[in-house]
Amino acid sequence: MLSMLGLGSASELFRTIPQDVQLGRELKITDPLAEPEVIAAMEEMAARNTAATKPSFLGAGVYSHFSPTIVDHLIQRSEFFTSYTPYQPEISQGTLQYIFEFQTLICQLTGMEVANASMYDGSTAMAEAYLMAQRVTRRDKIVVARSVHPEYRDVAVTYAQHGDTEIVEIGYDEATGRVAGLEALDDKTAALVVQSPNFFGSVEDLKSLAEAAHAVGALLVVTVTEAISFGLLKTPGECGADIVVGEGQSFGIPMSFGGPHLGLFATREKYVRSMPGRLCGVAYDKDGNRGFVLTLSTREQHIRREKATSNICTNQGLIALAATIYMEAMGKKGLQEVAEQNAQKAAYAKRQIAAIEGFSIPFSAPTFNEFLVRGPRPATEILEKVRTESGVIGGLAVSKYYDGHENDFIVAVTETAKKEHIDKLVAGLAAA
Repeated sequence: MLSMLGLGSASELFRTIPQDVQLGRELKITDPLAEPEVIAAMEEMAARNTAATKPSFLGAGVYSHFSPTIVDHLIQRSEFFTSYTPYQPEISQGTLQYIFEFQTLICQLTGMEVANASMYDGSTAMAEAYLMAQRVTRRDKIVVARSVHPEYRDVAVTYAQHGDTEIVEIGYDEATGRVAGLEALDDKTAALVVQSPNFFGSVEDLKSLAEAAHAVGALLVVTVTEAISFGLLKTPGECGADIVVGEGQSFGIPMSFGGPHLGLFATREKYVRSMPGRLCGVAYDKDGNRGFVLTLSTREQHIRREKATSNICTNQGLIALAATIYMEAMGKKGLQEVAEQNAQKAAYAKRQIAAIEGFSIPFSAPTFNEFLVRGPRPATEILEKVRTESGVIGGLAVSKYYDGHENDFIVAVTETAKKEHIDKLVAGLAAA
């Protein structure tokens, strides 16, 4: 190839790449290994993973929940595990049916009228909500709360940075942990974007936020990172939300070190033609037989860029199926029971931690299954001491994301946490 191009070396081929970003050395890779050596090396690396084997109170967007064995059993059937994207409805009725069921369940959970077939994850769903709000309102200003997950906000900035989007961040009340700074809303605002329960675990007053957004002609976008909260809290739709987005990982999907997960996206029917992604609907043939088809969002729409609502023309098919099986296996009462266990166990942990000398719960707003804790010294030091001396992963230090919160950390308590795990955490914090 170099000879055909009239070049003497590979370095000449890449000469347009600036020297300061070139590696300048050989890659540090091993010599070829035999298959048993590869397996041994992988097992040695896997043995270093400890998060899944120790009591863990990590949350902040990815949660440890029990998943019935039926979920993994069914999604590994070959017709599900290898199914191709359902552009030919004649041979994809099974896939299209479970997508339709998934959309129906998400509508019921969020209180919205239409839902799509899923997005890549919660963060991309929120970013798409920015763009959809701009299309609907023909405005470009997005007001987003700093209590929305910081990584979600980063993804949205990446999506929107080359367009016309103006992103304005507003703060949170230091007493409650809820949204503050609504004076930023004006007649140029396309959407107010909030999270509930928010990054600190505080449950927002969505009804008043919806009224404030609608008063200036803006949409209310509600982000939910902990989907199990739908089993207990009033739906965003009931509170006046216009778009609901979120992460569906809690519905029977393993944490998997951060993915693949599942983006949820639902809205009101009047905005359906501006909704991104794939939508499955019901159709009838001339004999009245029911069938499932892709609706509104066809493959051709995404080939013709000027007609596209998004560059996401697919969905998380297998992960959406897992969530559908989980929700249908658990049922309405099962989801409510799981949500109640989360809330009750978290409330017990919160009371116990607040009783430790030097520790406090700084925000007064109601919480679901996670909450902010303020310690007597840097949270990174406290959590490391708890991990090494008590064998408990005690939570997430928020100083990585927020200045002025060096002593604060988030504790998430799900139904998988036993009372002895919580007591072990409390004892570890007291000792630290």
